[in-house]
Amino acid sequence: MISEIEKMIGVGLVWGSTNSLMRRGALLWEQKLQSTPPASRDQRGVIGHVLKWLDLLLLWQYSVPFLVNLTASAAFFYILGDSPISVAVPVTNATTFAATAASAILLGEEMRIGPALLGIALIVLGVWICIT
Repeated sequence: MISEIEKMIGVGLVWGSTNSLMRRGALLWEQKLQSTPPASRDQRGVIGHVLKWLDLLLLWQYSVPFLVNLTASAAFFYILGDSPISVAVPVTNATTFAATAASAILLGEEMRIGPALLGIALIVLGVWICIT
């Protein structure tokens, strides 16, 4: 049986990895927008914003991680029903932050690796202290 702490860490890992994947999908979408002629993308007002939003959601590199992220959000709200919020929120958010940094490194995003790894280690230490 999976403990509540393991569920919190699992949600944080899913959130963190999907954050990096959604960022990559959003960057692909921005490249796509910039490569289209200005006449075809120059729709103003609410309809223009809705069309851009739909275009983003139709990009699988964004929408698949987004749906997985939303599923993890539903799991988090379920976990909150059985866990004290004073533990669930810090553990999940810290794990999310560390997983976002780690997955960004794995995806090859430019960052200073040393400070990022130190930050991840400190987050892991903090979560460990919080749950023991």
